[in-house]
Amino acid sequence: MSAATVRSQRLMLIALDATAWFVGAVAVVGARYDFGLAAAQWEGVLIYAAAAAGLQVLLGLFTFLYRGVARIASFIEVGVLALVVLVVGVAVGVAAQWWPAGVPLGVAVLAPVAAGVCMAGGRFVARALTAVGLRRRKHLAGEPVLIYGAGNAGRQIGRLVLSDLDSPYSVRGFIDDDPFKRHLNLGSGRVIGRREDLAELARRHRVTTVILAIARADAAFIRALGDELESQGLRLLVLPPFHVIRQGRMTLSHLHEFDPADLLGRTQVTTDVGAIAGYLTGKVVLVTGAGGSIGSELARQIHRFRPKELVLLDRDESGLHGTQLSIYGQALLDSRDMVLCDIRDADALARVFADHRPEVVFHAAALKHLPLLEQYPDEGWKTNVLGTLNVLECADAYGVERVVNISTDKAADPTSVLGRTKRTAEELTAWFAQTGQRRWVSVRFGNVLGSRGSVLHTFTAQIEAGGPVTIVDPEVTRYFMTIPEACQLVIQAGALGVGGEAMVLDMGEPVRIVDMARQLIRKSGRDVEIVYTGLRPGEKLHEVLFSAGDGVRPTSHPLVSRVPVNPVAPAAVTGERVVQLVPRSA
Repeated sequence: MSAATVRSQRLMLIALDATAWFVGAVAVVGARYDFGLAAAQWEGVLIYAAAAAGLQVLLGLFTFLYRGVARIASFIEVGVLALVVLVVGVAVGVAAQWWPAGVPLGVAVLAPVAAGVCMAGGRFVARALTAVGLRRRKHLAGEPVLIYGAGNAGRQIGRLVLSDLDSPYSVRGFIDDDPFKRHLNLGSGRVIGRREDLAELARRHRVTTVILAIARADAAFIRALGDELESQGLRLLVLPPFHVIRQGRMTLSHLHEFDPADLLGRTQVTTDVGAIAGYLTGKVVLVTGAGGSIGSELARQIHRFRPKELVLLDRDESGLHGTQLSIYGQALLDSRDMVLCDIRDADALARVFADHRPEVVFHAAALKHLPLLEQYPDEGWKTNVLGTLNVLECADAYGVERVVNISTDKAADPTSVLGRTKRTAEELTAWFAQTGQRRWVSVRFGNVLGSRGSVLHTFTAQIEAGGPVTIVDPEVTRYFMTIPEACQLVIQAGALGVGGEAMVLDMGEPVRIVDMARQLIRKSGRDVEIVYTGLRPGEKLHEVLFSAGDGVRPTSHPLVSRVPVNPVAPAAVTGERVVQLVPRSA
């Protein structure tokens, strides 16, 4: 909106309010006195109206009523308007009783009411006309859409579409399965049908896009609706995470096509920021594996809590380069907080601990690809077990307050090299926590969407190459979470863990991998074949989060549970050995 248009609107409001006092005064004279006033009284009434109009403008400017602070005809603006009218009515009405010409008491009492009604009525008419004009323009120019869901989320989407001048959509109506909402007018449109009417309504209104505005719709519902709409040539848009809607930060740009992340079908993890800040702010924090998908996101989230020093350790220099660039906006790799080190090298790792003296350690460095570790089990042992032991021994030697060891759901009832090595890492962590009475914990979670080497990247690459998409079995399922929420859980575990436990996220229902593949293929618009290759050695058809007999206990976080882990001494894993460590007092 141009500055000239804004100025003209404000001048029109001033003119409306000033005129309203004359209209109100004359209307009261007509209704109360049948216009039967003496000439002197008419003069007094006109002077009264002029004085009230002048004071109205002055007070309106002083209270920012004409500065565009509040939307026209909003509750805030009408409230301020009523207060200004009351003050003007009382002030001018009292003064008018002392004027020589005199003003009838009925005019002094009733004129402010009539003037206020005129002002408010004019505003509501202007707002209604503006809305009608905007809706008409959007109806002609915007892409026609139906909104599925006439609850709070649907109302919010409708308001956004109607109020955003750049909105690409035009709401043709709402769909809702509640029969009591039929024909309900939500301001941006009416409820015009139920789910079974979708196809017919879409054809009638020439709609090609449906916006699902049910904030807590589960994965099965979204998947079924997506399949139904796709068969009819319709596109489905879904809402952002619930916390975005709840905090009122949603914009139309948050709407997105149904993607694999929406298969999670659960509320994303929320973080107790206060508890986290207490053990990260002002502390020296070390992140191993900081160049990986999880380690880098951990580092980004930890940086927000203003640690005294954030030490990023990895053996991959390119990974460190990317992480430093994402956090600091530069990647010169010339600062002491960027550490190139392999956790297999106990002596080098000890020098890092001696140099930085970390107080909190997040251990994300690991080898994680199951089939590769089945071929090279020694490599998995060297990194996931011996490397973790190096980290734990250094943390023990230098008095680290908290260690968070990042594990995997494959550590529950392990059947693979990956699962067994990560389970051993949990047991070692539990032993050190027990012997030192420290809050060292492991965090166990499932597959991470978007991490390096994840099925999301694999399927996307296979689709772009024209296929086929390879899946081990049509019934295989996995637990999934997004990278940000995985890292929130890891950080939260440092605040929740008592010591030696494995913290496990309630990740909702497992996702069928074939459903994810089909969704990606549909989204690509290509005709790609799916080929089933069979389970690989050590691979499970269905993952589990807990081992048989685990004593699962709740935590203060509704989506996090804790399970005990049997401690295993380092000597039971490797035999006695000597690592060159600098004493704690050094």
